[in-house]
Amino acid sequence: RRAEKQEAKNSSDRQTDRQTDRQTDMGVDLETISPGDGRTFPKKGQTCVVHYTGMLQNGKKFDSSRDRNKPFKFKIGRQEVIKGWEEGVAQMSLGQRAKLTCSPDVAYGATGHPGVIPPNATLIFDVELIRIE
Repeated sequence: RRAEKQEAKNSSDRQTDRQTDRQTDMGVDLETISPGDGRTFPKKGQTCVVHYTGMLQNGKKFDSSRDRNKPFKFKIGRQEVIKGWEEGVAQMSLGQRAKLTCSPDVAYGATGHPGVIPPNATLIFDVELIRIE
């Protein structure tokens, strides 16, 4: 019995060690690639200007504002983007670049996006918060 308890504790310790910078309540992992100013965070109703690359878990790129050389804009709290972005980008500070790993429930879910994103796909985004307007 004692060995089982110790193994459970060791297992939970290992999980803690593997956690990313921040895990949101909703199924988004945020891992900092390069830090932002640490002070300026987007607020509800503000426009976030970002550069991003979206990939499937196998590394296949499905979209990139960088390839278009045109940053993407969206308003926080207006449901213009997937929940994973609402949740993840809101935690980023100005200038920060982060890897957002979005589980299907905060991405495109069981439906996916036909021809682009398969059903129940976990998505990985490399997002840089360039500006807040």
